[in-house]
Amino acid sequence: MAAPVVSRLCCGRRWALAYINRGSRPGTGTPTGSRSSGKRGQSSVVPQPLITAEKPRKGEHEWAAVVGLEIHAQIASNSKLFSGSQVHFAAPPNSLVSFFDASLPGTLPAGYQITQHRLPIAVNGSLAYSLCVGKKRSQLISKTVRIKQIQLEQDSGKSLHDDQQSQTLIDLNRAEGQLRVDANISVHHPGEPLGVRTEVKNLNSARFLAKAIDYEIQRQISELENGGEILNETRSFDYKLGCTVPMRDKEGKQDYRFIPEPNLPPLLLYDSASLPAGADPQQVIDIDRIRERLPELPSVTREKLVQQYGMLPEHSLTLLNEVGLLEFFQNVMKETRAEPKKVTSWVLNTFLGFLKQQNLAVRESPVTPSALAELLNLLDRKAISSSAAKQVFEELWRSKGKTPAQIVSEKKLGLMQDRETLEQLCQATMEEHAQVVMDMKKGNPRAINKLIGLVRKATLSRADPTVIKEILEKKLSP
Repeated sequence: MAAPVVSRLCCGRRWALAYINRGSRPGTGTPTGSRSSGKRGQSSVVPQPLITAEKPRKGEHEWAAVVGLEIHAQIASNSKLFSGSQVHFAAPPNSLVSFFDASLPGTLPAGYQITQHRLPIAVNGSLAYSLCVGKKRSQLISKTVRIKQIQLEQDSGKSLHDDQQSQTLIDLNRAEGQLRVDANISVHHPGEPLGVRTEVKNLNSARFLAKAIDYEIQRQISELENGGEILNETRSFDYKLGCTVPMRDKEGKQDYRFIPEPNLPPLLLYDSASLPAGADPQQVIDIDRIRERLPELPSVTREKLVQQYGMLPEHSLTLLNEVGLLEFFQNVMKETRAEPKKVTSWVLNTFLGFLKQQNLAVRESPVTPSALAELLNLLDRKAISSSAAKQVFEELWRSKGKTPAQIVSEKKLGLMQDRETLEQLCQATMEEHAQVVMDMKKGNPRAINKLIGLVRKATLSRADPTVIKEILEKKLSP
């Protein structure tokens, strides 16, 4: 499915602004006010050093970058879009081809791309998204990009070039790949006409997309500042060299011919108001009916989490971004009496931290939601201390099959419940460390913490620090 044209904010140094791509679709001409020499001598395969500055000098023009993304996302279907042939990623070439796909005699040829380019399924939309920023990525900000159009496409096939044999092979399984992005990039001075754009084709990862955009913006700025001109051309990104290289000149070489597909009837969309009376729901496309069956959008889920549990927006973002983490959190909440804030902290810090250390997915975790809920219940009713809870979690991670209660019992990690014994230990500690007691009476704020630490050491960390502090303050009060 060919995809939305959206913008990406530039993260380089010399450019200050970013806009939605206002030009026409790639290959349909140069934006108004743009110029191109049509000469190919300006481009080079070898990456050239790019001179950048932190900020433009006073009086110099700033640069603005315009970036439009054409995102090709493969539809998660069992068969091809306009053929009954199956779809399997990385299947042997031409192993999933029907008579129609192969253009055999007796069928109309299908050796071309089928597209909704001129009549897209949706136009003039927008996409709202959130991201964490700041040194600790603790600040959540929201952004919106415009979507020019969304359309369905089916490629005719994939060309496999064999340079050694000087031949090209065709795979009619269709061009596979779950995600592919073409980036259209230009630069200009704010307030001036848009610049000539280049198209960087077939970027297959977010990391390469970002690198290609950053490089191409810098390359164009460097070219223009040194008196050169930008060509309206197609380029590719060489990930080994970290640069874009020219593929073909766009000017005068594209001859796209669009004709109606004779084997496909028009796609008619209805809503509840325009749906014909007595229409079979299985034979028409009712947008309102589809909307009702859509799953809850992530933004709605995040808002509910913030309102229901009082968590920070950035925490809700993390819960949704990690596959399976939200379900894990919700299952823990169902079985624990602990406060949502406490559960959130344990899931996002302790649990997620262990997963990342061992490069595990949530579904691969040795600790179940029920086990974590039981551990948090022990902590909530003060049966164990916070430090003991971490020991129990570590043991749960290593020892499958044991419950938190079993681990607490085996390792004698339960908190002391005998207050009289604890008071005796506090008294003995005060008598053994008279100088620390004197410091505390003189108002030294660190003295009380030292006494608490000494008592906890005597109890092998099985005493609640809050209770120890309460007993010490009571004994030292006039």
